[in-house]
Amino acid sequence: MAAKSPSFASNGVTTEILNQLSKNNMVEHLGIVFTEVGEDHISATLPVDNRTHQPYGLLHGGASVTLAETLGSVAASLCVDQNKQFCVGLEINANHIKSARDGFVTGTTRPIHIGKKTQVWEIKIVNPQNELVSISRITMAVIDKK
Repeated sequence: MAAKSPSFASNGVTTEILNQLSKNNMVEHLGIVFTEVGEDHISATLPVDNRTHQPYGLLHGGASVTLAETLGSVAASLCVDQNKQFCVGLEINANHIKSARDGFVTGTTRPIHIGKKTQVWEIKIVNPQNELVSISRITMAVIDKK
C-alpha cells in the first residue's frame, strides 16, 4: 500500500533549492546532485569514480547507502513543518544487486509510510540502463522541536 503523496513539486521544492542545501557537506563532497522533484518522488545522481569506488574499482556499498540516506532524509524532512519538527534516521538497510564501475547511478525515493512519528521511504538506485544496482529502505523518526 502506497503512502499518501507528499506533493513535493506542488509545494515549491526545486532541485536548485536542494542542491544549494548540499553545499559544504558530504553530499557535495561525493558529487551527489539532485536531478528531479516530482509529486511523490525525489531523484539524485551519484558519480561512480575515485570518490565512490571501493578498492576493487566498484561502486562502494557505503556510497550507495549515502545516496539512499540523503534522498530519504531530505524527502522526510520536506513532509513535516520544519518550524515544529525535524526528522532523523532510525534504521537503513540496503541490498546491493548489481555492480557499477563508472559513470553515474541515479537514486529515486518514494514514500511507503508517512506517519505522525515515523516515516518509511524506499530508495531504488539504477544505472544508466535502468538496471537495479541497489535498493534501500530507511525509517525516519519525526521529532518535535522543543
